[in-house]
Amino acid sequence: MLTVKFRKLHADVKLPIKGSSHAACYDVYAHSVSNISDGKIKVGLGFATEIPVGWKGIIVPRSNLTKYTWVLNNSFGVIDSDYRGEWMAIFSPIGNNFGFPYQIGDRVAQIFFDRVEDVQLLEVDSLEDSDRGTGGFGSTGLN
Repeated sequence: MLTVKFRKLHADVKLPIKGSSHAACYDVYAHSVSNISDGKIKVGLGFATEIPVGWKGIIVPRSNLTKYTWVLNNSFGVIDSDYRGEWMAIFSPIGNNFGFPYQIGDRVAQIFFDRVEDVQLLEVDSLEDSDRGTGGFGSTGLN
């Protein structure tokens, strides 16, 4: 079993919890909420981690975010094993928004952990042909 060390940065921080025994992710709570540029909102989660080498943490939206006109920037955030700062999430409004839907103490996102595989990058002069070829976005299944 993977062990990830969590350090509360403030005494009143809520650490991540699973909503059910079979949940794939851990819910995380807003410890601070602040406005930044262009209507974006920065949510501090109030904790730092020590993730083992060979693993990464990933922040993803909660499913209830679909009820609101807000998105989690980048759709997900990757936390490297050597990062020791506060975990944060940045949200951006889309369309006509009606105020940020989360407050301090609310569950704002979810996190999970995944392996990091070493990859060898090899520069070559050519690549093997494939059925798809150089077809771009949305080009699969168009035979």
